[in-house]
Amino acid sequence: MKKMLMATTAAALLATNAFAAGHAKEVKLGILIGFTGPIESLTGPMAAGAELAMKEVTDSGMLLDGATVTPIRADTGCIDNGLSTSNGERLIAEGVNGLIGGDCSGVTGAILQNVAIPNGMVMISPSATSPGLTTVEDNGLFFRTAPSDAREGEVMAEVLMDRGVKSIALTYTNNDYGKGLADAIESNFKAAGGEVTIVAAHEDGKADYSAEMGALASAGGDILVVAGYLDQGGLGIINAALDTGAFDTFGLPGGMIGDSLPANVGAPLDGSYGQIAGSGGEGIEKLTAMAGDAFDATSPYTPESYDAAALFMLAMQAAGSMDPAEYAGKILDVANAPGEKIYPGELAKALELIKAGTDIDYVGASAVELIGPGESAGTYRLIEVKDGKNETIGFK
Repeated sequence: MKKMLMATTAAALLATNAFAAGHAKEVKLGILIGFTGPIESLTGPMAAGAELAMKEVTDSGMLLDGATVTPIRADTGCIDNGLSTSNGERLIAEGVNGLIGGDCSGVTGAILQNVAIPNGMVMISPSATSPGLTTVEDNGLFFRTAPSDAREGEVMAEVLMDRGVKSIALTYTNNDYGKGLADAIESNFKAAGGEVTIVAAHEDGKADYSAEMGALASAGGDILVVAGYLDQGGLGIINAALDTGAFDTFGLPGGMIGDSLPANVGAPLDGSYGQIAGSGGEGIEKLTAMAGDAFDATSPYTPESYDAAALFMLAMQAAGSMDPAEYAGKILDVANAPGEKIYPGELAKALELIKAGTDIDYVGASAVELIGPGESAGTYRLIEVKDGKNETIGFK
């Protein structure tokens, strides 16, 4: 009986140790983005892109000698700091090893200050673009794969000038993202010789934008630039402008680019144009082929989401650890030259190279290059609405 008890105890210990070893090799990555709110039409493909990278790595068996990667989704509401912070804290409690997110700039700052920094957790945002995030004291924990709106302001001014626009009316969603982007557009357009007739904030979630439209219409301009969100206030502003005949062509920065806007507005949106973070070439072609019919890999911030997830896992491999304190310092190393260029579908190869001590240069789906305090140098996809759809007409 004693031998049987000892054998049973030994078996239990072996099972416990096996479970602990298996559990220790599970990497959890939180996907903390706005599954509800003013960009909810974008976040399904964003999450799918990040999860595709995780599956690719799990299937390879190459991460940290066989770790599996588990995604855990949580909602920010895009503009809800309370929801974002509480869900960030929940992800920390569930033992995540990194946070993909936030998405919108205001909630990203809230998560960083209230969750990530106090817990020493690394964040890589695929879509938070406020210039204010560039200079925030982040203890080396915050990175982003989408470029700052400071750069987008330059690009939009160039696009407007290229089209012969002499004056614009400018409205922005009343938060960190909208204000930072509006400031960048205004300053760059004026510097290029253009006139800004009015800069006016609008709130999201209103049923009626006639008052805002009255002020914008009175100021006038060749075009109305809407630095807002495509599923809420930005859509409302455009519909109000079309209903009153105040404007018939719109400048569309990143937060206004997505399939839902032309679908909801219809033919009157044809001829409007803008830009969003994105690149052409081998990286996005490979991701599109990998995604197939499962999701639209070219949807806004979806390539950046795949890349955010990939950077986490490659940095962990470089550090030999899933501990944020150890792998945070490796993110810039794997993202930039020198090294062998790595594209979507090549994560197993990258993990093997890193294990062998070979440098990699992760290019990914969005031509990743991280500069300064860990943000994307960035390129932009130029969009024009034609026949009710967003068409890519070039890159800057």
